Amino acid sequence: MAYLATIINYSRRRLLQGSLAGGTTGLLTGLGQAQNQGAVEANVTRKKPRGIIFCVSDGMSQGVISMTEAFSNQVRGKGTHWWELMAGGKAVLGLMDTASSSSMVTDSAAASSAWGSGKRVPNGQINFDANGKRLESIGETLEKKNVRLGLVSTASITHATPAGFAASVIKRGQEDRIALQYLNRVDVILGGGSKFFDAKTRKDKRDLFGDFAKEKYDVIRSRDGLLKSKSKKILGTFSSGYIPYSIDRDQDEAMQKAVPTLSEMSAAALSRFLDDDAPFLMQVEGARIDHAAHKNDIGAILNEQMAFDDAVGKMLAMTEGRDDILFVLTSDHGNANPGLNGTGAGYRQTNEHFSRIARIKGSAEWFLQQWGKTKTKSAAEMSKLMEATYGFKPSPRELEAVMDRTAGKKVTQWSNQLSNPVGLLGQIVGNVTGVGWTGICHTSDPTQMTSIGPGAESFAGLVRNDSIRDRLLDLMLG
Repeated sequence: MAYLATIINYSRRRLLQGSLAGGTTGLLTGLGQAQNQGAVEANVTRKKPRGIIFCVSDGMSQGVISMTEAFSNQVRGKGTHWWELMAGGKAVLGLMDTASSSSMVTDSAAASSAWGSGKRVPNGQINFDANGKRLESIGETLEKKNVRLGLVSTASITHATPAGFAASVIKRGQEDRIALQYLNRVDVILGGGSKFFDAKTRKDKRDLFGDFAKEKYDVIRSRDGLLKSKSKKILGTFSSGYIPYSIDRDQDEAMQKAVPTLSEMSAAALSRFLDDDAPFLMQVEGARIDHAAHKNDIGAILNEQMAFDDAVGKMLAMTEGRDDILFVLTSDHGNANPGLNGTGAGYRQTNEHFSRIARIKGSAEWFLQQWGKTKTKSAAEMSKLMEATYGFKPSPRELEAVMDRTAGKKVTQWSNQLSNPVGLLGQIVGNVTGVGWTGICHTSDPTQMTSIGPGAESFAGLVRNDSIRDRLLDLMLG
């Protein structure tokens, strides 16, 4: 795995060059300006994009990018599109300042609201400020200008990140209300969350599927339906809640037939915008990267990031040769800050440990669900399940700790963040893979931004999240 050392050294060199140029300012210059001087100069004519594809790797800390590049090379024999864009010299690089109005650490609702409304709001609220004032989402603004909007997500499509572009609710959990606000405001709606549209599961028993159908949306519920649909307006929901983790979907043939990948959803959405000359904004979210980080699940997070990267690659291929489409790749916040730690004398065991991630065959969520179904709850069964899921046998002490913690008993753990079943599992798996975590929650660190296409220079340097709306509107309407 010589490529792993190359990746890490390359990252360190780029960051060091920026730091030596003058602390934080030098770092940002290295990331957002000096490296991209050619890209900025190439865009001096400031050609306006017809369409903007805003790609969100939700909850992606900086370490996920380099580990996914290494993991993809290891298991697929090829690198990632995001890494290629950063290394290629044509994309504009920057960093996102992610705070909310109520905390240095944002949640997804406040983060997407900053993008969608141009104002920082308290955590937990979607396009409502601290005084309870409703703010206009970017989707509402674009609707008035006849700009089409598309939302794609592996969460429920009414979840916080997509909702920030098209809805306003005082509490992010009001997904029934969010679903109502999408009608005739969002042309393409693809993801999970059927329970928020179905009369059988909505609190008010309203048949939103029927309401969307009456407004000429093609309402679909299966992967086959998505692949066959030709309608310009579409509502597709492929699970009651979240779309399954990629690592679990890949082990289940029935799930693969029923549930589309993020790449398939993204391609279906984009195809509906490329067949005419109408302006559009599209948000594509890899939501379960964040969920995997909350669970300290290295196998799930790297597979989710690869799935997100596949979607980016597919859309880049679909727009190849065009000069009217802008891509912006970023994250709303970091989460748990996973990082590859050096292991062994001289760190010589690092590569070997990292390679063991490829043995993981299920998510932590799947593992705990399977354990919950086990009747006898014996140590032998736990050991067997851990080996089948993670590819190694736990030590007697590790086995005892997992058994106790999943049974609700306390174990000695000085980090409150990690004193839970998923935090414990993450540490034990980390002993084998070399990957460590700072906690199970969002973090305050700036997130990566990578932009390419007309107007990409607008996202260079350090960018506040509440400036995104104006930048997008200026490019599309200015």
